[in-house]
Amino acid sequence: MSLKLEHVTRIVDGQVHIDDACLSFEPGSFNVLLGRTLAGKTSLMRLMAGLDRPSSGRVLMNGADVTGVPVRQRNVSMVYQQFINYPTLTVFENIASPLRQAGVAKELIVEKVEATARMLRIDKLLSRYPLELSGGQQQRTAMARALVKDASLILFDEPLVNLDYKLREELRQEMRELFQARHTIAIYATTEPNEALALGGTTTILHEGRVVQSGKTAEVYHRPQQVLAAELFSEPAINLMPGRISGTEVSFADCVHFPLNPDLRGISEGEYCFGVRPSHIGLVPSNDDDLELAVTVELAEISGSETFLHVRNEQFVLVLHLPGVHEYAVDTPILIYIPTHKLFVFAADGQLVQAPSRRQGRAA
Repeated sequence: MSLKLEHVTRIVDGQVHIDDACLSFEPGSFNVLLGRTLAGKTSLMRLMAGLDRPSSGRVLMNGADVTGVPVRQRNVSMVYQQFINYPTLTVFENIASPLRQAGVAKELIVEKVEATARMLRIDKLLSRYPLELSGGQQQRTAMARALVKDASLILFDEPLVNLDYKLREELRQEMRELFQARHTIAIYATTEPNEALALGGTTTILHEGRVVQSGKTAEVYHRPQQVLAAELFSEPAINLMPGRISGTEVSFADCVHFPLNPDLRGISEGEYCFGVRPSHIGLVPSNDDDLELAVTVELAEISGSETFLHVRNEQFVLVLHLPGVHEYAVDTPILIYIPTHKLFVFAADGQLVQAPSRRQGRAA
């Protein structure tokens, strides 16, 4: 089954929840909706499912207009971030519930429930009740209930957000493998850029109900078509620096100058916004074209085995995403290094002029 949204808009009490969304999803595809809280991800999924009706535009399934068709008449499943299971039913009965409602034969119900439970590694828990399960097991049960009826469209509304890091990593991997062998359209909403990258497939970036960019996940990440897409698909947010290309050099704040490298020589002279991802800035030089900056530390934010280092000088406020633990006292002077071939270049209107080179250097 294919799914297509044609100029879909949803307005509630004068507030625009979805603004002229045009999207297509192919059978067997895994698709991510990426955006901050209140970006419109859940609103868009509810329109896809038939839980809400658009104010204008059409929803097509296999080319047929289903805009006014309610969710009960669509072959759709949905998994929410809360562990929505029936507490008085066993895991088996929770998973079997949509099949029983559809009038599936008892023998086939047993076969499908057991197969789905094995796939999600909860087959030894079928006689238990939800309150006897861990959070990960409860979410696997909810996912199994969504998968068991072979829906044409499965919507995941931030289903892993309440799980710990290890469980999230485990379930992400399983989900990727799970949908490689299915012809279902899977659509997964998240606020986390790193989760979108981990899941792969296609990514649609949403902001305030608008589609900012949509395409293959790697392509959207490496070639954000505007500043907003680059900001939203970066964690921490991409560092932005106003600058000017003139003659044979680039200048930032009229006081930081460096020669045009081969990647920037084809760009016309003028004012631009330059972006660099926090993971591309280092504490030691690693490329011939590195720009050295003297800065002071504002905060060393250690998170597990990585450090978010906040630094500044008179011209810039920057964030570095560093592997490992780096402890610095506030106001410590340090040198940082920006590989200039990793710079994004955006025009004054925010549109992408040039994406960074993919040549080797620090981590891409």
